Amino acid sequence: MSSTAPDQSAAGRAVRAGVIGLGMIGSGVAVSLANSGLTPTVYDLRPEAAAALGTRAVPATSAAQVARDSDVVLISVFNARQARSALAGADGVLAGARDDLTVVLLSTVTLRELGELAALCAGAGVTLLDAGVSGGTGAASNGLVVMVGGPDDAVARARPVLEGFGKLVVHCGQRGAGMAAKLARNALTYSGWAAAREAAMIAEAGGVPLDRLFAVLEAGVGSDNDPVSWLRRQVEGRQITPEHADFIDALAQKDLGAAQELAGEAGIEVPIADMARPRMRRVFSGELADPLPEDPEERGRVMLDRVYGPGYSSQFPDEGLEPWSVDTIEHVFAQIWSRPHLTVRDRRLMAIGATAMLGNRSPLETQMSSGLGNGEFTPAQLREIAVFLPYYVGFINGTAVKDVVIKVLASLDEDGHQVPARPSALVAERPLAE
Repeated sequence: MSSTAPDQSAAGRAVRAGVIGLGMIGSGVAVSLANSGLTPTVYDLRPEAAAALGTRAVPATSAAQVARDSDVVLISVFNARQARSALAGADGVLAGARDDLTVVLLSTVTLRELGELAALCAGAGVTLLDAGVSGGTGAASNGLVVMVGGPDDAVARARPVLEGFGKLVVHCGQRGAGMAAKLARNALTYSGWAAAREAAMIAEAGGVPLDRLFAVLEAGVGSDNDPVSWLRRQVEGRQITPEHADFIDALAQKDLGAAQELAGEAGIEVPIADMARPRMRRVFSGELADPLPEDPEERGRVMLDRVYGPGYSSQFPDEGLEPWSVDTIEHVFAQIWSRPHLTVRDRRLMAIGATAMLGNRSPLETQMSSGLGNGEFTPAQLREIAVFLPYYVGFINGTAVKDVVIKVLASLDEDGHQVPARPSALVAERPLAE
């Protein structure tokens, strides 16, 4: 909560706040604004939601009225469709907006949807800020963290209202930055929940009562190994030597491998451990991939190298590409391999399955070698592919899979690293043919 009185507008009055959407977040925000001296004008499709706030808010008959009676309007609805309706509906915010109105979207939407909503507002002379919030259960007690994206002047105009309900307001950058910060935070939160559930299953499978596990875990909160503390050290430039990265990776391979074995014996799934184990060296040392370029050819070439290994795209000439090469680079890799929702590892597993069905050994070697080289699989996981696939691709094709796995694993040194790092088969293969 801000320790100062509500800021005054140029006209000498307090900044007027409005809230549209009175669910858990929106109603809590309205209460906090009232407690801060900024009694808001509010609207919800359910009249009883506004009535429940009593004298702490001024009910409106429409979103357009909220816009007419406010300098800063906060929209707190469930999704982008509802936000669009609140903005551009027949009696929505834009129907009652002045040119100097600032709208702040508290709802979590995609950046694409945010851009569409911002364009709607810009067409009406209204500025849209994105403000992801966290700490929803504390919304009514000035307990939210507010992550704002938008122009400096617009954020400055909205700040008295934002500080009227938030315990911390962080201007993360231009439009979309607040939403991106919220998405990043939620990704860590939800992934952490999933990892915690895996940890509980592993402990229970080993006969550990959960109260004992909680005692161990809670003793480590705030330590150097806490995920947030670890991430801060990494981004603040802590130097990690190759030797240290190798040491941590060796520990991770040993420990996660033992966890996988226990999970397998107990018949439980630990997909996060399965995914994390082969990539731990890269994770620890910060060897993370840069965002893909926007230019289709550049994007496709970078994705080719990401899928098949550094330098793979150099087999395609810089000029005079054949039509199939253009399609491979600018469509198959720039648009298909780079799509969201499935990882490169997911897509490679599908490619291995489809190629195994065809019984073509050379592309199989390409895919398996690349997967190992990219840290997508461990040798043990590759062996499991050879155990599993024969039951679906037939004995003859299954034998081919087994032979390729043996060949690829034979190229590894005693520490499980490829020698050489990429087999020559990679250069001989054309992804389109696979």
